[in-house]
Parts: sequence; C-alpha cells; structure tokens
Amino acid sequence: MKQIQEGTLLWQPTEERIKNANITSFMYWLNENKGLSITDYDPLWEWSVENIEDFWKTIWEYFQIQSSTPFNRVLSSHQMPGAKWFEGAQVNYTEHIFRNYNKDKTAVIHTSELRPNQAEVTWETLYKDSAALQQTLIQLGVEKGDRVVAYIPNIYESIVALLATASLGAIWSSASPDFGKQSVIDRFKQIEPKVMITVDGYRYGGKAFDRMDVVKEIQAELPTLEATIAIPYLNQAEQFSELKLVKLWDVAVQNSGQELMYRHVEFNDPLWILFSSGTTGKPKPIVHSQGGMLIEHLKALTFHTDLHEDDRFFWFTTTGWMMWNYLVGGLLTGSTIILYDGSPTYPDKRMLWKLAEDTKMSIFGTSASYITACMKDGFSPREEFDLNHLKTISSTGSPLPPEGFQWCYDNVKEDLSIASISGGTDVCTAFILGVPTLPVYAGELQCRGLGAKIESFDDHGKPQVGEVGELVLTQPFPAMPIYFWNDVDGSRMHESYFDMYPGIWRHGDYVKVTERGTCIIYGRSDATINRGGIRIGTSEIYRAVDQIKEIADSLIVDIPLGSGDSYVPLFVIMADHQELTEDIMDAIKYQIRTQCSPRHVPTEVIPVHDLPRTLNGKKLEIPVKKILMGQPIDKVANKGSLSNPDSLLFFEEFAKAKLSL
Repeated sequence: MKQIQEGTLLWQPTEERIKNANITSFMYWLNENKGLSITDYDPLWEWSVENIEDFWKTIWEYFQIQSSTPFNRVLSSHQMPGAKWFEGAQVNYTEHIFRNYNKDKTAVIHTSELRPNQAEVTWETLYKDSAALQQTLIQLGVEKGDRVVAYIPNIYESIVALLATASLGAIWSSASPDFGKQSVIDRFKQIEPKVMITVDGYRYGGKAFDRMDVVKEIQAELPTLEATIAIPYLNQAEQFSELKLVKLWDVAVQNSGQELMYRHVEFNDPLWILFSSGTTGKPKPIVHSQGGMLIEHLKALTFHTDLHEDDRFFWFTTTGWMMWNYLVGGLLTGSTIILYDGSPTYPDKRMLWKLAEDTKMSIFGTSASYITACMKDGFSPREEFDLNHLKTISSTGSPLPPEGFQWCYDNVKEDLSIASISGGTDVCTAFILGVPTLPVYAGELQCRGLGAKIESFDDHGKPQVGEVGELVLTQPFPAMPIYFWNDVDGSRMHESYFDMYPGIWRHGDYVKVTERGTCIIYGRSDATINRGGIRIGTSEIYRAVDQIKEIADSLIVDIPLGSGDSYVPLFVIMADHQELTEDIMDAIKYQIRTQCSPRHVPTEVIPVHDLPRTLNGKKLEIPVKKILMGQPIDKVANKGSLSNPDSLLFFEEFAKAKLSL
C-alpha cells in the first residue's frame, strides 16, 4: 500500500470549476445584495459564524424559502439547548421538493439485487405517486403530528412514502429490514406509530431474507398501529393476507388525479425521528424539525456537495442511516438521486463502480471502509469503467486515511474533488465537509460548514488550533435536534450533548482544526488511547495497521488498570485466512511505533474471526471495552442493531479467560 504524508496537497480546482460552483454564485449574490466583499471560503465561513442570524436570514432569502406566514425573528436566543429558529414561519419540506420541478426530467434512478434493471422515474411520476399515497394516508386518518414508520429498504417506494408523510405534517421514521426484530420494536414502540409501511423481505449478497414473521411480531408489539401498507418486494402479494389491517402498495398509489396538498407546519415542528445506533441500551429517538432540515440540507447540498440540476447524486446507504435522509435532500436541489439496495460487494467490489458508469453518476457517496477495502484489493476502477461524469467522491462513517485519498486519485480519476465529511445522526447532516473551490489535502476534511461554529476545545474548554481536542459547536445550528421523543424534561438530550460544557454542544469526536482551516477527525473521544497521559485517536492506529496487507481489519481499546497503567489489546482479522506470525506482529508494532508513537504500541495483538459492527458498518469500540472490563453483553450492546452480534461472544470469553481486571 502506497503510504503518503498527512496534509499532502493532492488536488486543486480549476478556474472553471471554481467559476461554476454554486458557492461562487452565492458569494457574488452576497456581495451584490448585502454589501459584503467576500471572494474566498475562509472569510465567508468566518462571516457566517460570527453573524449567524444574518447568515441564516440570507440563506432563507437566497433559496426563497416558502412560508405561509412571515417569521418573527431568525433566532429566539443563543442559548443551547432551547434556541428556536424562524419562529412564526409555516413551512412544508415536501413543498420545497416539488416547487418548480421539471416534470419530464429524471428525479430518481433505482436498482437493487431484486430489481437488477435500472429504472428511471420522472419528476412527474414521483409527484403523482406521492399525491396518490398522500390520499391513502388521509383515508387512513393520518394527520399532523402522527407517526408513520417504515420497515423498508432503500427503494423507490421509500422516497414516495417519506414525501407523502411529510406533506401532511406527519412525522416519518424508518428502519432497514436488516435490523433485527427487537431493534425495530425498540425504535418504533417508543414513538407510537399510526401507520407502518413494510416489505416482506429483501435480498443481500445474493441471499433472500424473508421478514414476514418479523413483520407480524412488530405489528403485534405496536398497539397504536391502525394500518399497514405492504410492498411485495421479495415475493408475491398473497402472503400479506396474513397481516392485520393491510393495504397493498399498488392500491395505495393508484392515481386518484388529486394534486398534492401541503400542510404548513411551524418551522420547529418535527419532520422525522432518527435513532442513535442503540449499541448501548435502547436507541435515543432524535427529533429534527421540518424547517431545520429544509434550510440546512439546501445549504449543505447546494454549496458544499455542489449539486446542480444536471447532477446525479448517489450515496450507498440504507433507510436506517441518516445518509439516506441526506440523499433524499438532494431532491431539494432539483438533481437526480440514485438508490441502490443490496450488498456493495456482491458479486464483488466492482459493483458500485459499474453502477457509477451505468448511471453517469457525478457524486459518489460511500463509506471510508469501502474505499479502503477497494484499496487493499489492489483494484483500479479507472482501468475497467468509464467514470468521466464523476466529479466528486465523498466518504463518511469513519475517517478516510490519507492513503484512501491517494488511491482515489491514482485509481479512479485525477480531476476529482474528494470530500471526506463528518456530522452524524444527531444533526442529520455533515458540518465538517467539502467545498469544490478549495484544495484537497490527504487525510483532511476541507472545511467547517457554513453557519456551523465548529471548534476544537482543550481540556480547559478553550478553543485551540493545531491540536487535537473535543469537537464542539459553540453557536446554535438549525439542524440540532428540537428534542428527544418522550424526553419531557430534556434531561436525556442535555446529558447527550451539553453535560461537559454547559451551553455548548459537545459532539463526542476528537478533532484537530489546522492553521489552514481544514479538519482532521481522530475518532470518538471516549474511545481514545491514553498511554502515559498522551492521547491518540483510534483512527491513527487503524491507519498504521492498514499498511500491513496481511491484516484485513482491526480494533483497539484501552482498558484502565488499578495501577494507573492500562492494558491495550489490538484485535485483528487476518486477510485470506493467514496466520498471525511473529513477523506480522513485529510489523504491526513497527508501524504503530513509527507512525504513532512508541507509547501506543499495543500490549498484545490477538487474532479474531470477526469484529462487531453496527448495521451501518461502524466498529463497536466502546461496547468491546466495557465487555472486557467485565460488563455483560446485554448491558452494553443492543444485538438487534449489530450486523454480527455473535462476534461479541469472543470478547466475553476472552475477558473471562484472560482478564481479571
């Protein structure tokens, strides 16, 4: 694997790219209409966070947000939590999706393992299907504030269902059908839905997964459920006759000829409920507002992702990850979104790159782990596929190492904006991300998002530059949750974000803000490796270990000992069923010693067959740490939220056999 220095300059935009960027047009507009004189990103960001009310008001004006009533003020106060945005405004998210749409243009391209032939859906069809489903939801008694839940994969019907739900001012929540039964019940039961939309099963990695028994059990656990809309996806419709209060999808979207109507709701009223991964106990129901998501997604996807109407925007995601909601937001810009349901590596890792070629994809969104997997395979997409339309690769889920950046330029395309981004479920957006007018440096996220006052705090709660610290937001941000569902006194939300620094959002990641304004994410701050008082993020360890071709994956934790020292085991999955030899262990220690520090060489290297991950592919560092410290699996991990829950058993046995801490 080709090693590269973090911070190496890899790409600079051409004058034409800068000229055609949406953010350039925005700066021209600001200068002409607001008396500013801004021509570069850094002063624009500074202005946006030092004048947040003026900034968000200009965003409202620039995008001509439609409201049936005027807002009274941009921001109620700068207090966090509790700040309210655009009070008095009445908006509708779906209305902004469909305003000024081109009926004959393609809105959605979708394909899956069960529907291998790519289908293109026009804006007119999307509108008519959404209007028809809206009528069905009305007939089922769905009103403003009711919850509509979906146990559904990333297919066309999911888009229609969200848009119809939001058009009524009802509240959306979705879970992917690969979620375990209890994981879905733990989510949906908390929010007491009126209607559920479900499939009968799905296909992943070439295997069929029938979920009818799970659907029946979910139904039985939701006493508030009044109706179920069923999508025959894996099999034929007949099996749905076993369900209670069911209506088939084809009937639900029969064209009634009705126009979509839009229920305007308060700017700060709920749009959807997302759930934390739930790796430790029941997942937290995080509520985002109609207006907050509308204005933030317009800003982020227009200026940072740089979506134009002729773009084709893809992200590999499921409906259980916030990136699905973010992908749907692409429709706000008039661009075409691309959906795929299935395994990204079936029949092999070439599949997504073939999809990029076939759909003429311009923005390719994926996980850092997918890019590093392609890199380790020695795969070069540019040699097999026509990727001329591709202008941006964006990754999230975990930090993309510098070598991943370099691999993209060497093996995908030389003229490419690479945007590693960070944000998450908590805000349903990215607030450290890319912008096409800035250079790309290896391992670095290009910029802090407009209107997001991101800082790195030291141990004393002071902002710092050039040092690793806690990632915080020191000013209100429209995409912050309005509340957690059923968190009447706000204590759960306060504990989640505001307990360390009163009045300041602590995100839970370690970040370094560089002198040039880029950022580097080092992983979760509660998963840091602390040896002799010197802290290091786990991402730095993984980057070092990734250099060794015999290692397929790794996980490291820091277990404190009573003596003030700590035990730091590194668990590794060997590539191609190789054995962990002394030479490989020496190579691991050498890489960590030279790339990180001698202090952070692991106490022990242990081979494992599998490492626990969430359904979204994130490693479970904290639950593994807690298991090794003697806590039972059921107390630290929700098995239904994991893709491989049995992998935890190894760590439980390891703790019993080896650790008496």
